[in-house]
Amino acid sequence: GKRYLFGSTNLPQSHATALHWLEKAAEQNQSEAWMLIGEHVSFTVARQAEDPLRVAVWYERAFEGKSARAGLVFAMLVFSCWTRAEDGLRQKSMRALKAAAESGIADAQWLLAQQLGMHELTAANTPQEISAQIHQRREQIVEWAVKAALGGITEAQQALADYWWLQGDLTRFMLWGLPIAQDLDRRAHGPMAYRSSLDKRQLTLFLRCAKAMAAQAETNLRLVEHYLKIAAEGGDVKAQLAYGLWAAHMDEDGKRVRRIPGVAHYKKAIRWLSQAAENGEAAAWFAISRIYLKPEFSRRSVNESRRCLELAGVAGHRGAQRELAQIAWRSRKIDRFGDVRAVYWLQKAASQGDAEALAMLNRVAPPVRRSEWAASARESFNRDISSQYPFLAARVELAYWFGLTRAEALLIDVEASDHGHCLEVDIRDSHPRSRRRLIQILTGEQRRALERASRVFDIA
Repeated sequence: GKRYLFGSTNLPQSHATALHWLEKAAEQNQSEAWMLIGEHVSFTVARQAEDPLRVAVWYERAFEGKSARAGLVFAMLVFSCWTRAEDGLRQKSMRALKAAAESGIADAQWLLAQQLGMHELTAANTPQEISAQIHQRREQIVEWAVKAALGGITEAQQALADYWWLQGDLTRFMLWGLPIAQDLDRRAHGPMAYRSSLDKRQLTLFLRCAKAMAAQAETNLRLVEHYLKIAAEGGDVKAQLAYGLWAAHMDEDGKRVRRIPGVAHYKKAIRWLSQAAENGEAAAWFAISRIYLKPEFSRRSVNESRRCLELAGVAGHRGAQRELAQIAWRSRKIDRFGDVRAVYWLQKAASQGDAEALAMLNRVAPPVRRSEWAASARESFNRDISSQYPFLAARVELAYWFGLTRAEALLIDVEASDHGHCLEVDIRDSHPRSRRRLIQILTGEQRRALERASRVFDIA
């Protein structure tokens, strides 16, 4: 076993073969054998055994013999067979892992941080997503992760960078994230093919480092641009957006960023922003629409700006949706359905929490209350009366759900009034003293009432 473990003149080094012979010696109660297993045979070799829990016994004994490294492998073997392990063995594996971590083994420190919940901390987008149990031991988790990171565990360094980014602590993020980015950058000075091989997490790290550096008062702006370019060329959509904005010297609202050195390159910006837009980034369409309005841009085009603005609105950009609503509202005197389109875009923006859009929406199409007269009439309608007077019943139903007056209920053209998102009530041709108004369709009951009424009048 020793010869295969360390290699000799006549025998090649083979830890798998060494484990086989050392196990046989350990079965004969040779303590030196299990100590050699615990100290020198790695988890990678041990887990290839037919039954890892059987092999774990020797690491357990080596751990009892004060071998911290054996304690780490023992814990890893038990974790790999967690569902088959007994409760006592599970508890002992955790004690062994903690002892190995306390002895200063970086791999054990990182594994302990993971077992305590490090991945849950870095996966949560908000503090509310973290369970109370993990929240209570957060300091302990981070402490073990820091020890592992200081011990050279790159994954721990990356996890700490992710954690502090999510916490909004840019200084601590830079402490852990920037050295990783610098190391990746040194290895990325080869052909472009290498950059495309960077994984999503690494590309995100470059983008975050660029954003963190850009947020500092005094920073290397050339390095910011360099990191943005690496992430953008690697295919990160957010980085393509950020790099396009950087090239245009503007923020996401289209406002000029004066601290960026050099001159704005709008054609280059549009190229990168278009890539981001085609990959589903709504803010990129909005940014392109701002560029096409720049008076200094040689390809300035109001029509192209409007087209991109509409694409941004369709993609879900609430600023674009609010602006489209304002454009539609201003055009209502020359476009009969301008206010109808305005309500559509205002509803889209308001549903995303835009307070300005919500306030405007409540002015353009204020909420309505159910009509009292229609409620009384509706109660008096039984099945027989509804069958006898289906058109009247349908109009009373609409009046109830949309707060219509008697005149509106009797004269409204149901099919022409339904725009999907709102009801256009306009009876001025038959009732000149009335006024046109828009009513939002907000509930399923309102939609079903309209559909029932439409079916009734279609049959007619």
